[in-house]
Amino acid sequence: MSYERVKFLDAVRDRLEKNIFYHSLALETCMGGVYDYLKAQGKLTEADPSREDWLLAGLIHDIDYSGEYKDQHPNKTAELLAKYALEAPESVINIVKAHSPSLTGRQPQNKAEWAIFCLDSLTGLIVAVAFVYPSRKMADVKASSVLKRFLKEPRFAAGTRRDEVAMCAKEDGLNIPLEKLVEISLSSMQAIAAEIGL
Repeated sequence: MSYERVKFLDAVRDRLEKNIFYHSLALETCMGGVYDYLKAQGKLTEADPSREDWLLAGLIHDIDYSGEYKDQHPNKTAELLAKYALEAPESVINIVKAHSPSLTGRQPQNKAEWAIFCLDSLTGLIVAVAFVYPSRKMADVKASSVLKRFLKEPRFAAGTRRDEVAMCAKEDGLNIPLEKLVEISLSSMQAIAAEIGL
């Protein structure tokens, strides 16, 4: 990788509560999963941000969601990284900003930005589904269970921004069916289950 993930990882771990740190790891891996899917489908161009940019944006997207910066999240990402002598490319900062347009004013403008916008709260729903299994293990979660809770139980994980997640199907956005996004996200999170305590 062109950026030193371990340094960014240490900074994120240092700044965030454990559950938000785990969420950041989950979003990082889901961003990678969606990138790989789109790449395999031939739906990315040279104009799209690199895979490393997708991953880094997922990892650091909530780094300022703590302490004195929390009420300005996610507009202080670059400033906070600088405190750790770290710097992210403008493309990464833009991806981060796109995960919360209402706070940053940046609407998603490419597939990476659409991905973070649609995936951000989906990870929380998937974790919530894992928690209702007796084992509380990600390995036992089925995509059909996640989809059922998403579509038919709006009170379940009520904080999930279902309308934003569902925008994954927009033709001028990700153009990925909801069922496929759930499948990609779940398999991505299952691959790092031990790292996120599940």
